Amino acid sequence: MEGIDDTSGSDRAERHSARRTARLAAVQALYQIEIGGESVELVLREFPERLIPNMFDESGGSEIDRDFFASLVCGVAEKRAEIDQIVAKAMMRDLAIERLEPLLKVVMRAGAYELMARSDVPARVALAEHVSICHAFFGERETGLVNGVLDRIARMLRPDEMEAKADDAAPAA
Repeated sequence: MEGIDDTSGSDRAERHSARRTARLAAVQALYQIEIGGESVELVLREFPERLIPNMFDESGGSEIDRDFFASLVCGVAEKRAEIDQIVAKAMMRDLAIERLEPLLKVVMRAGAYELMARSDVPARVALAEHVSICHAFFGERETGLVNGVLDRIARMLRPDEMEAKADDAAPAA
């Protein structure tokens, strides 16, 4: 039947976990590219195998959605100039993306790319996931900055989706 989601709750949870792992790995890979100058090809070839087994407990605690990982890394690398323009438009006037700490910069780029190019991911999910990643590495000030910038980007790039959710939450008149 059309329109019926036949995936079980545990399948959806596993997919969500695999994508969450892919996002975290992509941010770390993009950081490695940013500060170390490694090529995207090298990172795609070596990064997941080198990092993922060590990210979690000895049992290999999480799977990674390798296609999603590659999509994020390649997408951010290919569209970096466009992404930086979008981020710059969403930032406060006294801030410049070039002046941000490299890890903070790649978190914003990855989140912006996902909002820009991955319409299969709901805007609020992309926003929440990248804010969560930022929170794992930074304090409230930086996390608030990422939240504000990505929220503005989501409203610029996906206004109908963001408005629809706000309307759903509004009390009935």
